[in-house]
Amino acid sequence: MSGSAAERIRRHEQRLVPDRSRVISQLFVPGQESFDHHDSRVAAVLTRLLALSEDEVESTLRDVLTRFGARHRDLPAVIEHHAGAVLDRLPTGSVPPGPLRALIGATFTSEYALEGAAICNPSLVAHPDQGQTPADRLRVVMSLRAIGEGHRSSIEFREGTIDAGGQLEFDVPAAYATTGMHEPAELHNTVLRAELRRLDYGTEDADYVLDALGERFSAVDLERELARLHANVATRRHGARTAELLRGVAERTYGTRFSTSTTLSERVLAPRMAAERNGMEDARFLRFVDDDRSVTYYATYTAYDGTRISQQMLETADFARFTSSPVVGDAAVNKGLALFPRRIGGRFAALSRWDRETNGVAFSDDPRLWRGAVAFQVPQRGWEILQLGNCGAPIETERGWLVLTHGVGPMRTYGIGAVLLDLDDPSQVLGQLLDPLLVPNASEQDGYVANVVYSCGAIVHAGNLVIPYGIGDAAIGIATVPLGDILEDLS
Repeated sequence: MSGSAAERIRRHEQRLVPDRSRVISQLFVPGQESFDHHDSRVAAVLTRLLALSEDEVESTLRDVLTRFGARHRDLPAVIEHHAGAVLDRLPTGSVPPGPLRALIGATFTSEYALEGAAICNPSLVAHPDQGQTPADRLRVVMSLRAIGEGHRSSIEFREGTIDAGGQLEFDVPAAYATTGMHEPAELHNTVLRAELRRLDYGTEDADYVLDALGERFSAVDLERELARLHANVATRRHGARTAELLRGVAERTYGTRFSTSTTLSERVLAPRMAAERNGMEDARFLRFVDDDRSVTYYATYTAYDGTRISQQMLETADFARFTSSPVVGDAAVNKGLALFPRRIGGRFAALSRWDRETNGVAFSDDPRLWRGAVAFQVPQRGWEILQLGNCGAPIETERGWLVLTHGVGPMRTYGIGAVLLDLDDPSQVLGQLLDPLLVPNASEQDGYVANVVYSCGAIVHAGNLVIPYGIGDAAIGIATVPLGDILEDLS
């Protein structure tokens, strides 16, 4: 490794490691585990619960609340909710007494360790609240990928402060983890049309439904038009399939709202729909400043259903209410889409790895629709010979857009590099590091996935580039380097 930037990059001693005590509660239906395809055993379990003596019900419930109460913000509310999900299996009119009802709810509840396997792939953005922060410091939010049982990924957050020397100090995370409340969100006509075309199903039946709707509409509006389609199915032979596909794409738009009584590090974005049932991976957060100076935090991430991947985009103003919606188009078909932090020439711009190995740039009037990309970097050197990608949103500097890249080389080793793109035409490369800034050192080779260092977004403060990076897809480290050193090497 050569060059002043690579020589002066500094790995900080602190490392974030998985905390297996961070758990969320979830409904547990015996007989419907991922490995078991039989009918549920709810009815049989309820019969056994109803046969318990009053003393055993009370003692068992007391043990549950004693052992697990402190691990959740409101465990009684959780088990009451889960009780309501199974009580329809009881005889009509049967209402179990309070303790028995609570024990029923607890029996059909399980804990899920969010970080049971690993944490990795962090991104850093400026915190929306800089109040009371000294002028030489910057409050930040770090997103991270938490991997639990079954390799299912969720998105978590940490808060912290970067000082003038680039040192990042994290706040103590909340004692609880909370998944928030699901809420409906507006659907986008252009997104549904584009995704149906990608599925090679842009039929006249789809036009029949979507032409009757505006650019934005609700799920209720969509169902009204699907009912109209169904009423005319005799003359529309693809009506049933069209409705199925439209509902599937529409399901990928949803909202999540967190109570103001929760802290940011308590909030967890967990899989909520079929396309992401096996994980929400590699969120690339950025602070986007629009032409009217309004600020929105976006994050593109990969939704994984166990077989297929698709791109989604989170949108929030305050990290308390989020909207997730599909990101579609030819430039968004693979992992690694990353938005630029402002418009360029009046349009949104994004880094794309549409072909799985080349870095490119795409432009759009809609951040959810990316029709094509132009390559600006192809694998050439040994450390990146297998494939290239980005490590998060570009960072604007006076000399150009600084893009951290990742390359994969022999022994499937990941390294982090950098390129500099023109501010007005980011398809033009102004400079490129010949060697990576970071490759796994001896203490970073082992992990959940060996030989990986990987970031989803860095930040600049007080002249220092602060890079959070995943280590072996198992832990998170922090590295810093003077921004001037990188720009000097890239110019």
